[in-house]
Amino acid sequence: MSFTPYTPKPVAGRREWTALGVLLLPCLLVSMDVSVLYFAVPFLTAELKPSSVQQLWILDVYGFVLAGLLITMGALGDRIGRRKLLLSGALLFGLASGVAAYARSAEMLIAARALLGIGGATLMPSTLALIRNLFHDAKQRGKAVAIWSAAVTGGIAVGPVLSGALLEHFWWGSVFLVNAPAMVLLLACGPLLLPESKNPAAGRFDLPGSLLSLLAMLPVVYGVKEIARDGLAALPVLALVTGLMAAVAFVHRQRTARHPMLDLELFRHRGFSVSVLMNLLAMFSIVGCAVFFTQYLQSVRGMSPMEAALWNLLPTLAVGGMAPAATALAQRMDRAYVLALGCGIAAGGFVWLSWLEPGSALWCVLTGSAVYASGLVVVMSLGNELAIGLAPPERAGSASAVLESGTELGGALGMAVLGSIGSAIYRGDIGDALPSGLSADASDAARETLAGAVAVAAQLPGRAGEMLLTAARAAFTDGLRTAVLGAAGVMVVAAVLALTLLRGLRTAGVTGEPDASGVAGAQQGAAVEEGAGGGAGAGGGEGAVAEPEAGVDAAGAPAS
Repeated sequence: MSFTPYTPKPVAGRREWTALGVLLLPCLLVSMDVSVLYFAVPFLTAELKPSSVQQLWILDVYGFVLAGLLITMGALGDRIGRRKLLLSGALLFGLASGVAAYARSAEMLIAARALLGIGGATLMPSTLALIRNLFHDAKQRGKAVAIWSAAVTGGIAVGPVLSGALLEHFWWGSVFLVNAPAMVLLLACGPLLLPESKNPAAGRFDLPGSLLSLLAMLPVVYGVKEIARDGLAALPVLALVTGLMAAVAFVHRQRTARHPMLDLELFRHRGFSVSVLMNLLAMFSIVGCAVFFTQYLQSVRGMSPMEAALWNLLPTLAVGGMAPAATALAQRMDRAYVLALGCGIAAGGFVWLSWLEPGSALWCVLTGSAVYASGLVVVMSLGNELAIGLAPPERAGSASAVLESGTELGGALGMAVLGSIGSAIYRGDIGDALPSGLSADASDAARETLAGAVAVAAQLPGRAGEMLLTAARAAFTDGLRTAVLGAAGVMVVAAVLALTLLRGLRTAGVTGEPDASGVAGAQQGAAVEEGAGGGAGAGGGEGAVAEPEAGVDAAGAPAS
């Protein structure tokens, strides 16, 4: 079958917007898989009987592997073609979903989730890079990235809803099988609607750099998770040091390699660097707290999976218009203030939720969730728009991979750090409330997780079961309150960073590619991509997505 050659246009038309709809499929699925297991945790505990460490790895490993491979996959897409990488990843993602659905042990599920992470790592940077090459008009690109950001954050919220609906009628593995039809649709429509694009001057793939990036990411995440959970110990500290050393070696490799997989010049622009950091902090907060609220609704308030999922979706529906509203506002005023406002709103929502009790009114939970979700949508949509707009088209793959690496690493670290802190508080509080006479296995199960305590309480007679259940719910809520206060502190830090480092990077709100002076390291006469169209203009019209303020050079340093 032959396809009509794709010729890009300065202003996107119906075909480009339809292609955006196709690109939203992998965005939704990859972000859904971050949260799709939240409501399935009690069912997993009952059937697979994972330990608390295995339970965390079942939740964590997907994000860890995805984050570790994003830079590699972004660089690979720049070389072999982003559409080709996207479709290959879709096939792997669908196959891995089937393996996860029929896992028969905790170890098998962890391995399947790791395969899903590999597939997801091919999908996310490809979608954002293709958006960069579909929408050359800055104003249209801002809208497209806002829609993309809403799909990513919406997927995190839709995941539990879909999970709850399926768990009402099917076994826990069904939450993975829904990926298959969407992947088939992507494989069918992608070749027809999506342009192929790559960097013709990218050079050979940097295999040593790829290995160093993975070696830098995974030990660091493992070390942080274990130290947050159990305190300082030899193995986690060694892993952390090893990862940091690998990160230093990776940066050196990228500076000296003839064909580096990551263009470090992008980081010289403060807008790009701070955008990556802001997205990391936002995802750290939202994912780190989301797992607590799904369990709060289900195990503390006693809701069914479907009931809890539907209530959990309500705050997301309430803030659906925040991403385009933030983009419009940032075109009229300094985006630093809009970003700081988003961080402040999110921090306020987290502080509100720090007053929760096991018997708090449902409206109190939903209001706090809606407030913090509103703020985080503002932060992530503007961060994505700024970072991808600053990257020249020929570097879209590696720039998107860096942005997504920060986002996914933030989510993984949020779940690991905030989740471990909440778990530690739960174990400390529940220890003294365990009734005497429990078997060692029952005592361990109740002490490790709230789901385990609920299962043990159901087997105890009368008053003893009620007392254990009450104590477990109170202990879990204490852990939740501590986690949201930690998230509030993180968002206050993010607000200070936005006000300090992003003032002066303004959105003009008119069409045109970013001015070359607005991107550090942009080369004069950048090569035109295959099937993607022209790069940043050397003269640069007005309408740069981010323009340096007067007296400040493109790297964000005071001009001499």
